[in-house]
Amino acid sequence: MKWLQSYPREVKIFLVASLISSAGGSLMWPLITMFVFKVLGRTVTDAGLVILVMSLGGIAGQVLGGSLYHKLGVKKLIVGGVGLYAMFLLLLPYGSGNWSLFIVLMGLVGFFNAMSMPAIQAFIGFRFAERRGELFNVIYVANNIGVALGTALSGFLAQISYNMSFTLNGLVSAGFALFFWFYLNKVQKSEGEVQLAKRKTTPEGQDTWRLLGRYNVYLFMGIGSFFLWLGNCIWNNGVSPFTMSRGMPEWNYSILWTLNGILIFVGQPFILWIKRTFAGSSEAQLTASAIFYFLGYVTMLCFPTYPSMVAAMILTTFGEMLISPAIPSFISDRTGKAAPFYLGVVGGMGAAGKVVGPYAMGVLFDWNGFVPVAWLAVIISVLSVSAFVIHSSLNKNARGKLADSI
Repeated sequence: MKWLQSYPREVKIFLVASLISSAGGSLMWPLITMFVFKVLGRTVTDAGLVILVMSLGGIAGQVLGGSLYHKLGVKKLIVGGVGLYAMFLLLLPYGSGNWSLFIVLMGLVGFFNAMSMPAIQAFIGFRFAERRGELFNVIYVANNIGVALGTALSGFLAQISYNMSFTLNGLVSAGFALFFWFYLNKVQKSEGEVQLAKRKTTPEGQDTWRLLGRYNVYLFMGIGSFFLWLGNCIWNNGVSPFTMSRGMPEWNYSILWTLNGILIFVGQPFILWIKRTFAGSSEAQLTASAIFYFLGYVTMLCFPTYPSMVAAMILTTFGEMLISPAIPSFISDRTGKAAPFYLGVVGGMGAAGKVVGPYAMGVLFDWNGFVPVAWLAVIISVLSVSAFVIHSSLNKNARGKLADSI
């Protein structure tokens, strides 16, 4: 691939490791509901409880991980978080016989998986500062290729053994932790601790409240992310039951996500054109992202048919491709040494939308089918656009000043 040739060998190795890690991580998540329902013999409500606990653990992990970056340093936080995530994944097959223990393990899996995310994003922003924007995008693409590969393997592995999926995921994650151990040791020997973690005054105590007081940096971006990811739950809690209620085969729904994965890879030239033409800044990319989501949900609301859902998937995938690299890029550019803290806070706010969305949309679908779910998604996307517009207006005159003042 010609676009990879411009990156140094270090970046290419990092991309391959990220792809393998995301492939391993995606092996298990599509199977949780089926595992709880078919193997453990629990109800679908119980499966929802497991996902809720895992999601809440993820919120706590993102917020705490961002706060601990300067206390623990990048190596301890990333290697420790990914290593403990791998350990609890490997323990899942042994804890599945005890329902309470299984729930606790799933909460810990969600917690430690999310705990390392702000640290990895912050490390990329610090280490590759000159090209962090494009690198966040390339890593996002690599991760989604990994997700596509992992999801494709998950069904095959489930036919053999669900526990094999857990074990394989744990082993891949353990390998990712080892990769970071050797990689960060090498960087530390050649460049020192300062280049690794940018260790300065730890944001804690009153400093934490001071950071939270700078609401223009994170608050409306976090609110916009909350609404955006809440609305995005329409795919699992609106489109999925809609296709089943219309008697469509399961592959009709699966093909939507296949389309999502293909577009993330082949749609990069269009996204680059959007950035060059309409959305040059990270703030503009956030607003453009929410507009794409809004257009997708309006399409489904006005024409509740399968072809319109294909069109909506195309539109919302473009929105996803804009927002995913824009958030870490904006925070890394604007917040200096406090970037891990804000990455954790904004990531936690976005994850909260994924917790609220399934229940809210499930209730609406049970009440009156797909239409009220689509209305909720449209209204929420308007709120998301509004939040990102406010975020943009609050930060349009702060370029280059904020990082020095935090």
